[in-house]
Amino acid sequence: MSDPDVPDLDPGAVLWSAPPAERAGRPLLVLLHGYGADEHDLYGLVPSLPDGLVVASVRAPLTPPWPAPGAAWYPIDDLSTRDPARVTDAAEAFLAWLDTTGHDAPVGLLGFSQGGAVALQSLRLRPDGFAFAVLLAGYAAPGDLPRDAELAELRPPVFWGRGARDEVIPASLVAHTTEWLPAHAELSGRVYAGLTHSVSQAELDDVATFLAKRLDALTPAPDPAT
Repeated sequence: MSDPDVPDLDPGAVLWSAPPAERAGRPLLVLLHGYGADEHDLYGLVPSLPDGLVVASVRAPLTPPWPAPGAAWYPIDDLSTRDPARVTDAAEAFLAWLDTTGHDAPVGLLGFSQGGAVALQSLRLRPDGFAFAVLLAGYAAPGDLPRDAELAELRPPVFWGRGARDEVIPASLVAHTTEWLPAHAELSGRVYAGLTHSVSQAELDDVATFLAKRLDALTPAPDPAT
């Protein structure tokens, strides 16, 4: 159950790439933005993503302290303070929203920074609920969750991309994620030379390739008899 101090996600603050009549049966990719951004931030990636996906870009439920703009998934006091329990609270709030969509096809996640941490935490809370995940400058929250062993058995595909010059995510969390992810997922990814806490065109190209492969794996082959 989600923390009552975490507001529900606003269903009116979701950008969809397709109207309701065109979503049924198509894999859904949910975009989770980073700290201080909003649902418009990652939605600009849609033209670079495979056409077969339905994309939903959601707004995080918290408002950062002034003067930070946008929205946040969980509070950050400073660069070294990231409470794993708050990441879990954010993931539970996200899952509560996802359940309201009634989507009837496989779901994948793509998150940047905070959004990447929430995407992975959602995967840990519901290992059988997602087909894949993409973490861009994200990390695995420390500590154990009850279904981590189940996730390690299922080993869903996860792409993790990060910049070699990213000074926002603490080195301790990068080291933890480097050890944790291969033990719990079918990991692919890349460290991008010269990249800071951002996303490069080379990374977007790799993400598009990863998503195309996932879409192919989720799309039934044509029946040769028809």
